[in-house]
Amino acid sequence: MKKLLTIVAISLSLLSTAVYAQQPAADAAHSAPSSKVKVLTNAEFDELVVHPDRILLIDVRRPDEISSIGGFPVYLSIQVKDLKEHIGEIPKNKQIITVSNQAHRAAAAADVLTDAGYQVVGAVGAVTYEKDGGKLYKVAVPPPHAAAAASK
Repeated sequence: MKKLLTIVAISLSLLSTAVYAQQPAADAAHSAPSSKVKVLTNAEFDELVVHPDRILLIDVRRPDEISSIGGFPVYLSIQVKDLKEHIGEIPKNKQIITVSNQAHRAAAAADVLTDAGYQVVGAVGAVTYEKDGGKLYKVAVPPPHAAAAASK
């Protein structure tokens, strides 16, 4: 009898795992990242960027993501992996909005900045922003060798 109960318990466990695996994944574009910082709606973001003298956008995506997906007209590009290394170069006299594709990396970057004493007003996902009706700008990134030749 004990073996039968064990087999039934294992079967139910495997069955629930199989049923869970069949369910569609949550929409990553609208799932909120766990962060101390608010993920901004399009209306909140648009209201803040009307005052470019007060804010600083920090886009933490890779350059290829920015060029292929698009971004916002003016921003500081620091990949999230390099943020701590360059934190001293970020001005503290502006409200900061961090940017990534769905706001997950942006939220993580916002937490790093908040912990370092910066005033972060929120995080935004560029893909989510566009999906919800916002307009992104695409700028071609010059190849690395062209940029190096231009600086000589």
